[in-house]
Amino acid sequence: MSAQQQSQSAKKPQTAITPTRAEDFPAWYQAVIRAADMAENSPVRGCMIIKPYGFAIWEHIQDILGGMIKDVGVENAYFPLLIPLSFIAKEAEHIDGFATECAVVTHHRLEKGPDGGLIPASPLSEPFVIRPTSETIIGEALSNWVRSYRDLPMKLNQWCNVMRWEMRPRMFLRTSEFLWQEGHNCFETAEDGNEDARKMLDVYATFLEDALAIPVIRGEKTPEERFPGAIATYTVEAMMQDGKALQAGTSHDLGQTFSRSANIRFQGRDGGEHLAWTTSWGMSTRTIGGLIMVHADDDGLIMPPKIAPYHVSIIPVVKADNEDRVVAYAKALEQDLKAAGFRVKCDVRDDRPSNKMWESIKKGVPVRVEVGGNEVDQGTVTAVRRDLGRESKQTLDKSAFVAQLGGMLDDMHKALYARAKAFRDERIFDVETLDEMDAFFGDESKFGFVRMDAALLADPKFAELKKKYAVTPRCLPFADNGAKAIIGKSY
Repeated sequence: MSAQQQSQSAKKPQTAITPTRAEDFPAWYQAVIRAADMAENSPVRGCMIIKPYGFAIWEHIQDILGGMIKDVGVENAYFPLLIPLSFIAKEAEHIDGFATECAVVTHHRLEKGPDGGLIPASPLSEPFVIRPTSETIIGEALSNWVRSYRDLPMKLNQWCNVMRWEMRPRMFLRTSEFLWQEGHNCFETAEDGNEDARKMLDVYATFLEDALAIPVIRGEKTPEERFPGAIATYTVEAMMQDGKALQAGTSHDLGQTFSRSANIRFQGRDGGEHLAWTTSWGMSTRTIGGLIMVHADDDGLIMPPKIAPYHVSIIPVVKADNEDRVVAYAKALEQDLKAAGFRVKCDVRDDRPSNKMWESIKKGVPVRVEVGGNEVDQGTVTAVRRDLGRESKQTLDKSAFVAQLGGMLDDMHKALYARAKAFRDERIFDVETLDEMDAFFGDESKFGFVRMDAALLADPKFAELKKKYAVTPRCLPFADNGAKAIIGKSY
């Protein structure tokens, strides 16, 4: 190594995650997941194992988002994993959108083959599709449950897994099997259906901003980007730290597409028979991938407090002559914080305090607390905020820390949101012509979204640029009344 290389190496700050975001963003993303012990690839191609720390995040998503969904009058239910092929075949446009992603069950029962191994034995009289989404089978149920306008609206949600055969899997972002919630609502009028589709999108946007500190752009998808079978698809789009978009949640106005194929009919107020108007909406575990790519840094995760598996990590810093008293003090603090409503982990494992501190950092625990002999003697704690790092380190009276922690977590949420919003807003570039769009995406030093007149999407040159740069119209923002389009690369 030359003297110049040695000098450059010496100046490069040490980070817990390698490579860094700037060096290799996709590899950095995978390294963050491993370092935080969130998930790992499974023996099943394209699928992942969500480990306890990663699943705890999903549980908090279920708790918060699930409560918001119930608050707008939706009830939880559960429907079969296996969908008869004939159900899906009823909706040609829908199945065309998912056909290449479907996993199909064609046999039941195993038996020994000629070489002694197990082979499928009995073909099914009708194949089953492992649900890629549940419009068709829920539509079948609704056709039996809805008889009169008095039965409407009917609002249903299920938390479940789905399967879409993924060719290029990436943990949390794209896996063949993933977890989500899918809502399916049924209405008397077209106006009620559209109002519901917009309302559920607002639920998603509020959740993402208030719980995950992720700023989003609310808008409508272009006809080419709509959900198969929908008459309108509404979306919330977020910007990742590499400038790419993540579709963080969608809500679909399905019109009468699925009620017609599933025969969801009801007797109206006029005594006549009418087709129902339906909506569907969903958010998945890819949201966890989004919070990583929006908030994490080169030392690992930074967890938004409301969704964090635990708010505080308490690390006893012990010596041979004070271990019992320091550990007892740390455990007492843990109980005080739990009694105040906080999620806490007191790390009393037999390991070096420095290792515990780095684990807390890599897992993105919002507040790290260190207690040693001095803290015990003085009745204090030493606290560090994960998003601010060492510069936030302070020593507080123990009771004052417990009293102030809620405000500290609120401030952290606001700071994470403000930072992400500023990052996004600085990287949305207005262009007047397709030549300007071409220049932007052709400049490797620039990244982010382009905003331009929606009318330009109809220009044949846009189709050329879309293919050239692998970009898509992310949405027509509500804020621009559909007059503008946001263009960008995406996950």
